[in-house]
Amino acid sequence: MTDPGRHPIPEPSEDGHRARGLLARKWAYLLGGIGYVPLAHATFEAELAALVDDLCAEVHESQGRTGSLKAAGARLVELNCTGGQALTVTMDVLGKGLLTLPEFQPAEEFAERVVGVLGALAASVVAAAQGATLAQQESLKLSLLKAVRDAKYELRTAQARFDEVATSSASGILVTDLDGKLVTVNAAAGVMLGHAPDELTGRDLFELVHPDYAPVLREDYRSLLAGKAERLKQSQRLLDRDGEPVSVSLTASLLRGAGDGPSHFVTVVEDGTELFLLQNELSRQALHDVLTGLPNRQCFSTRMEAALGRADPELGVTLLRLELDAFAVVRNGLGERAAEQLLITVAQRLKSVLATEKAILSRFGDAEFAVLVENTPDTPDPEHLVHALREELAEPTYVDGHGLALSVSIGVVNRVAKGSEAADLLRESHQALSRAKANGHGQWELSRPEQTRQHRETDALAAVMPGAFERGDVQAWYRPLVRLADSAVHGVEVLLSWDAPGAGVLSDQRCRRLAETTGLMLPLGEWLLRTGCQQVSWWRQRMDRDLRLLVSLSPHQAADTDLLARVAGVLEETRFPAERLLVELPMLALAADLGEARGNLRALAGLGVRTVISARGIGDGVLSAVAELPVYGVRLDCGLLDEVAPDSPVVDLLRELPGLARRAGAEVVVDSLANAGHAQFWRAAGAELALGDHCGAPSRPDKLAAAFGAPGRRTP
Repeated sequence: MTDPGRHPIPEPSEDGHRARGLLARKWAYLLGGIGYVPLAHATFEAELAALVDDLCAEVHESQGRTGSLKAAGARLVELNCTGGQALTVTMDVLGKGLLTLPEFQPAEEFAERVVGVLGALAASVVAAAQGATLAQQESLKLSLLKAVRDAKYELRTAQARFDEVATSSASGILVTDLDGKLVTVNAAAGVMLGHAPDELTGRDLFELVHPDYAPVLREDYRSLLAGKAERLKQSQRLLDRDGEPVSVSLTASLLRGAGDGPSHFVTVVEDGTELFLLQNELSRQALHDVLTGLPNRQCFSTRMEAALGRADPELGVTLLRLELDAFAVVRNGLGERAAEQLLITVAQRLKSVLATEKAILSRFGDAEFAVLVENTPDTPDPEHLVHALREELAEPTYVDGHGLALSVSIGVVNRVAKGSEAADLLRESHQALSRAKANGHGQWELSRPEQTRQHRETDALAAVMPGAFERGDVQAWYRPLVRLADSAVHGVEVLLSWDAPGAGVLSDQRCRRLAETTGLMLPLGEWLLRTGCQQVSWWRQRMDRDLRLLVSLSPHQAADTDLLARVAGVLEETRFPAERLLVELPMLALAADLGEARGNLRALAGLGVRTVISARGIGDGVLSAVAELPVYGVRLDCGLLDEVAPDSPVVDLLRELPGLARRAGAEVVVDSLANAGHAQFWRAAGAELALGDHCGAPSRPDKLAAAFGAPGRRTP
């Protein structure tokens, strides 16, 4: 039965099956050349093909299924494919091969999952190998125990059996008396320590242990003798003939003699050098970027914490976050190979610039890097450091005959105090980088405490806003849309309002900016339209007021491919007349031709909706847009009057704007109307409608109803 909590795993295409088969064949060929495999080659290849299918399924699966990976690791151990070289070949073949499969394209979207699955596979191999070793050791112990028990009756036979087991075992066996004196040493133990077995017999076991660990190990043996533990298992460091440390896996247990009293210790040792090297390699792969070899984010964070702890109290450290501008242009235009070569070159050049500094360099992912510099009196100030980095990266690098060079945006946190939290600094540097990117390509920003605090508060509000919307804390407020000719309420504009904890009541404009940050604006905008249609319909039914409804869209909403379906669905659901709805699209979205903005305006007009363009002035192509597109109205900012002197020629130009728009076929709505003087100015200029505090401030629907000349009531 399918687990309802899991997502279905896509079935690979015919090309995908073929690519998997080729990967399994290459894997089988390379492993077969390393060591003995107890299967015919065709059978071995089929086994690896099944393992490839399991690994692909793990990459597709969003939640880990450790069972299949444990089985895969155990099967590789059974097939004798877990030696150091064999596992290195496996990681190399699968690390490169899986990311070339058609089903894992684009590769950057699956790279993290592939690395995670391969890490889990390697861990399962190590665990299975250790399990096999422990099983062998347990079997060996049982054989030894049986030999000792039988010694009461057949001492010579038991001794012969023990000698056979000890001689043939690949594990080192050390039998000591209760004081630690070596009684029996097999050949394998002698090889590990560089001695003949008889050279070790009679010596103290603890003399062969590294001096740093010998006292602790002696105490552990005493605990074993006292019955505080049945078996002792630990990694240990013994000394060879030359006094060099040998890493081993040590298992010790107590042998009992006549009367079930303790008689000897038996210690089994496994050479842990290969396992130690394997663990180090796995750790390195888990903490480093596969492409550039640089530390990844996890490794960088750990090293950063250590660097902060030892930072100079006065000079501190400098943290830089860098992101290549327009990196997607290279990847989309020239392909993944060119993009990867560019990233490798960028990593090398960053290293060269920082060669004289005590710095940690990391790739955080895609085209983003991080640098932590431990400041000294000779460390350049941030401006010079940024200049050096940008100058080096601006030099073109040639990939397949193409000269590639990209500008870089940089966020900088400078002179960080000792003891600062790594997570806080990473967040500050990311915010500084975001501000730099907002200023255009090739810019850099220095983190400032006040900006960081404000940015953090804004991000916190944006993060919790979806929850507030779900709880109903985000409300729809309204303000009157007034006819300038007679000051009558002609319609209403529906706005967002949120009484955010700790921040007070947030305006419509700020609510929209926060919602745009998290992508909430699309569902929130549809809800706002539906609520406004329902409220205006209620006013029409209960108060006999046939009002227009004005709804403004953000650039994201204006470019939404589903905008027409959303609006049409709300109109059908609420039975709101399309001709009574004014939908305002920002000129910014139309001028930049974002997404489906122009197509959406035409489609809305075709639906019968009155479309309005919002602009600061009759510029930026507003008049041409009115002439070209089915635009009903233009919304102008009345605040323009406050920015010029009363006798300025600009005032005469503003006076002409409504006439120009009207001749182009559009009504004029003036916004931010603050006083009667402004109202008189725009009425004389020929503007039809107005919004602003002079017309009525935003309020809840029950309070606004009083402006219609009737008692206000809430929508049922």
